[in-house]
Amino acid sequence: MLQEIIFAGFGGQGVLSMGQILAYAAMLENREVSWMPSYGPEMRGGTANCITIISDEVISSPIISKFDTAIVLNQPSLDKFEKAVTSNGILIYDTNNIIKLPTRNDIKIYPIPASQEALNLKNSRVMNVIVLGALLKLRNTVKVESVMSALKKVLPERYHHLLPLNEKALMRGMELVNN
Repeated sequence: MLQEIIFAGFGGQGVLSMGQILAYAAMLENREVSWMPSYGPEMRGGTANCITIISDEVISSPIISKFDTAIVLNQPSLDKFEKAVTSNGILIYDTNNIIKLPTRNDIKIYPIPASQEALNLKNSRVMNVIVLGALLKLRNTVKVESVMSALKKVLPERYHHLLPLNEKALMRGMELVNN
């Protein structure tokens, strides 16, 4: 198994966190992992992306330009990374921040109303976990239990009371995928 995933959006949307949580979850399952964040100097509000690679074998290089899966949370990220998805790959996007829809017909495209669903859960900060749930349903990369354990490691202890909400968000993301 080899999964090469790009997470992209504005700083503050939880883009880097999604990749980091997935990487931690894969490490808990004894997989080989590479996590490479990239963000502009302005961070919150600027562009941010990260590459997360998960494999059952040693990862030769974290530097890649084509991805099995792209998760994009804003229009500039869609414009930049839609063409970087491999043929037969997956593109997941949050419907809230996309005006010009993806146009490729050689990939599977999944619009997820993650921002709206996060508001329905009464916490906009779980939008990224909803999208992560969609990814888990489509790629079955790691187990939900591993993601929850990773969240416990990644979230500061003062936010551990939000773990049940994050689990609910993860499950909601899985429900939103029609594959």
